[in-house]
Amino acid sequence: MKPLISVDNLYKEYSENLPEPVKVLQDLNVKVFRGEFVSLMGPSGSGKSTLLNLLGLLDSPTNGTITFQQREVSKLTHFEKARLRNSSFGFIFQGFNLLKKNSVLENVMLPLLYSKVTRDKAVDAAKNILYATGLESLTNRFPSQLSGGQQQRVAICRALVVQPQVVLADEPTGNLDSATAIQIMKILRDLNRDQGITIILVTHEKDIASYGSRLIQMRDGVIQKDDTLGIKER
Repeated sequence: MKPLISVDNLYKEYSENLPEPVKVLQDLNVKVFRGEFVSLMGPSGSGKSTLLNLLGLLDSPTNGTITFQQREVSKLTHFEKARLRNSSFGFIFQGFNLLKKNSVLENVMLPLLYSKVTRDKAVDAAKNILYATGLESLTNRFPSQLSGGQQQRVAICRALVVQPQVVLADEPTGNLDSATAIQIMKILRDLNRDQGITIILVTHEKDIASYGSRLIQMRDGVIQKDDTLGIKER
């Protein structure tokens, strides 16, 4: 089986406005296969969020290659990356990143508008995903009128509206209480199991990482362990 994503000899450093370059990722190699749920875990500064940003084409490596669907993407132009990012990746962040002055419907449809989908089609797609996830009653509310868990579920809808092949989640439960965090992780687990969406998730917490099918542990920009996890029913 060929990997969906292949990372080879990846190296990332930051040097702008710094007295010396800061090495974040060092000679990193990893393959992700379609339908996996990969948890990236490690202490702060281990490079896991940097790796996630590189996989999502939000940043470029200093050296090395990233291949998506057997196409090298690490050296694409900004326009090419944006087009591929908008069509194939969904993003979920710790801070929700919902636009405060826009309704739930407008927040969910936003990625489609970036992809130049007509407004009518974007509205229909956003309504469909909100209905499918049981959030249709929130359509006309604004983020300030939602709980943290509701905001994160809306953010998940926004990630899914483009029908992505890969969902990239950076500490998606970091701002939530334990009970709500479990609800969010069950949603992600079900998306992976029922729809086959590949999920790559960054977390500090073992309990959250255990929802995945694979655990990659990082430290100081390198992979220390890469283990397959047994499926846990919850």
